[in-house]
Amino acid sequence: MGREPALELRAIRKSFGATEILKGVDLAVGRGDFTVFVGPSGCGKSTLLRIIAGLDAQTSGDLRIDGRLMNGVEPAKRGIAMVFQSYALYPHLNVAGNMGLALSQEGVAKAEIDARVARASGLLQLDALLGRRPAELSGGQRQRVAIGRAIVREPSLFLFDEPLSNLDAALRVGTRLEIAKLHRALGATMVYVTHDQVEAMTLADRIVVLRGGAVEQVGRPLDLYRRPANRFVAGFLGSPTMNFVEGEAAARAGAAAIGVRPEHLAVAEDGAWAGTVSHAEHLGSDTMLYVEVPGMGLVTARVGGEDAHPVGARVGLTPRDGRVHRFDAEGRTIGG
Repeated sequence: MGREPALELRAIRKSFGATEILKGVDLAVGRGDFTVFVGPSGCGKSTLLRIIAGLDAQTSGDLRIDGRLMNGVEPAKRGIAMVFQSYALYPHLNVAGNMGLALSQEGVAKAEIDARVARASGLLQLDALLGRRPAELSGGQRQRVAIGRAIVREPSLFLFDEPLSNLDAALRVGTRLEIAKLHRALGATMVYVTHDQVEAMTLADRIVVLRGGAVEQVGRPLDLYRRPANRFVAGFLGSPTMNFVEGEAAARAGAAAIGVRPEHLAVAEDGAWAGTVSHAEHLGSDTMLYVEVPGMGLVTARVGGEDAHPVGARVGLTPRDGRVHRFDAEGRTIGG
């Protein structure tokens, strides 16, 4: 990376009683990077974030922020600011009061607080809302206030714990764009936890895929999408999910299983895999075809929105050249 990483984790383990939640996580986050922890529920991503924040203590291992060892250091002295899933705003304070409260408690001068609140509200388009109380705000506005409260602290590291999960679908998209613009504007180091792989793909400079308390793969979003290290990563990233085929078709490819993404299947009458359309989802720009292929089960193909393949139609599916992923019996990717 050239420079010392903003965040460094070495052999981080966490156990609750006899249950091991984190199983030796090693990770370095570069300065200014937007790193997303993603994985299914219970994989340890939120526990790892809480350890970085100092809200939980690791059972063993070392954690450094800006090169300083943080083992046992209380949250307020770590130079971090955290945005939670719940907004945790004080109902009796207006937006400006909520954003500046932590600074006021730290004894920062009022003029400096006002300047920082003004800068953050400008970045988040909250200027017109500074006098309102939380009850007068929408869910998306409240989340932006919570983000503004983190910005005014000018931390060396921002931590986000599923910040969009309480918002409806439209607000999630809008707020996701705001967070991406904010990262570009601040150039800050951000670590973001989500179970939503779309958020991970669209926001991250680097994705850390976790499963069962261990890191499965780390890399840029498109690198993980195109070159997953194993079957778990291949199936977790992408919507609709990758098609997995075992049996004879996989054996012919020299693998225990093969995987093909829906957009990498060409549909034609004389395709390699013949089947029957059991369902079609028309999404406007795209159509998702669900094709029952004997010996393979249900295979999903993404085709153009104008393509007409009625339920019951016979179609053939052919994987595009170079787009078949091969996996061994342990689920590891074979080849490049």
